Amino acid sequence: MTIRVMLVDDQVLLRTGFRMVLAAQPDMEVVAEAGDGVEALQVLRSAAVDVILMDVRMPKLDGVETTRRICAEPDAPKVLILTTFDLDEYAFSGLKAGASGFMLKDVPPGDLLAAIRAVHSGDAVVAPSTTRRLLDRFAPMLPSAGNEPRHKELERLTEREREVMVLVAQGLSNGEIAARLVLSEATVKTHVGRILTKLGLRDRVQVVVLAYETGLVRAGGHG
Repeated sequence: MTIRVMLVDDQVLLRTGFRMVLAAQPDMEVVAEAGDGVEALQVLRSAAVDVILMDVRMPKLDGVETTRRICAEPDAPKVLILTTFDLDEYAFSGLKAGASGFMLKDVPPGDLLAAIRAVHSGDAVVAPSTTRRLLDRFAPMLPSAGNEPRHKELERLTEREREVMVLVAQGLSNGEIAARLVLSEATVKTHVGRILTKLGLRDRVQVVVLAYETGLVRAGGHG
């Protein structure tokens, strides 16, 4: 199955470099390009895309707002944010907007290709521990924990699912959660799947963000 990729960046040279790397892969094809967010939204109306490589600093409409609008649509393509710095506010804002991960612009080609394949298969390409570091750093930008509608969402979870959600938000892997709660890894995976379904989230990264937003986990500490 060919992964249909869209490149969104105002630097033509960068898009050309990414296109050359992707074109050499038998399972990838660059099907669309755009130089800013406004153009990206227009192109997406007529192009079938699986994964978008999204720059954040662009004229007209930046990558974060473009990501937010794209991810708000049903069956939206997955978005990989491209940033210059590892832990910056753009990466943070991009994840909150619905991106499945972020990569540095100077990422080695092999890592970029692995990230595209991972996102396409439904995985997040930012470790929850990295997301947690981001959120710890930018926690003051989060809304207050008194956000009632978000708390209401958590009421859908069982007590065990809330336990698992806290541990996911603390950056633990399924194996580590299984050891902590004395469960099988398969059971933990089932719980994580149910959490995603009940809360309408796309991946573990969004679980971490929501846990912070609702106060289930606090910056620099545990739930």
